[in-house]
Amino acid sequence: MNIVTTVIKSRHSVRKFKPDPVDDLVIRDALECAAHAPTAMNLQPWLFGVIKNKDMLGKIARITDHGKFIADAPLCFTVFGEKKEKYYLEDCCAATENLILALQAHGVNSCWVAGEKKPYAETIRSLLGVPEKYTLVSLVPAGYPSEMTIAQKKEMKHIVFFEEFKKE
Repeated sequence: MNIVTTVIKSRHSVRKFKPDPVDDLVIRDALECAAHAPTAMNLQPWLFGVIKNKDMLGKIARITDHGKFIADAPLCFTVFGEKKEKYYLEDCCAATENLILALQAHGVNSCWVAGEKKPYAETIRSLLGVPEKYTLVSLVPAGYPSEMTIAQKKEMKHIVFFEEFKKE
């Protein structure tokens, strides 16, 4: 393994964070990595937000269906995509993954909370004052974990095939 694959394999969703703030240099580096994600025709149809205000984190948490823990995170990134661009969802998902992996490389854990197709996407967009041409793709609460857990992954033999899928 190398350092990149180690970071990827060590990443897992964290929903309980210490209150410790995340350094601004880490935040900036993670955002720069998000902005370096692959994007169709290099359109870069994204807009990233960084929310640290506890009142706003609480409001976002209350609006979501599976993101109540956002209220207790030191910060939450938002990823919005330009609705008119054909591949905004793919591009913004790639950016979200880059963001998450960059945070992981700095020892900052996170959890991807869905935005796309969620009934609260428009409410959060409006709450944050984001222009209407954008839609919420993801929320990424982040911080240092208050407890360590390791998620079990499926064995490769159950999820990979070579050349042609064969029924067992």
